[in-house]
Amino acid sequence: MKKIGLFYSFNTHKTAKNAEKIKKAFGTSAEVESVNVEEIDEDIFVAYDNMILGVPTWFDGELPNYWDEFMPAIEDLKLKGKTVALFGLGDQVGYPENFVDALGLLATALEDRGAKVIGLTSPEGYKFEKSVALRDGKFLGLALDIENQAGLSNERIEAWVQQLKKEFK
Repeated sequence: MKKIGLFYSFNTHKTAKNAEKIKKAFGTSAEVESVNVEEIDEDIFVAYDNMILGVPTWFDGELPNYWDEFMPAIEDLKLKGKTVALFGLGDQVGYPENFVDALGLLATALEDRGAKVIGLTSPEGYKFEKSVALRDGKFLGLALDIENQAGLSNERIEAWVQQLKKEFK
């Protein structure tokens, strides 16, 4: 398996904590490098063929500032040949009308530039009204709700990483 770039904000405690759990779950089966998304440029971003991106949903379904500010760069990239898995944090009780929307926003932008999005997961066990991250009955990545279902996060991460080990080349 090729080296994996694990992109997330080192300054967001909840996302960072879950990113480190994801990295640990890979163990020695893959080389996973943590990359601070707040300090990247286009060259760093495209240096990896396999990527995992962490994106919490802010407010009413928005990307966090650091991803939003990098979006114009993403829009100029050609990402054919890149394989991307995403994990997103959201609050299905507090924001049931846009649960993990940022996950869907980022996945769509990457797919529009030619990236292959892997790691789709079932919405079973979640209770929300709608989500931009839902397509054909699947989340466009791993949805984590540490506000309301923290006790399920470790199990979901472990299962997702096992899935990624099969889907990453």
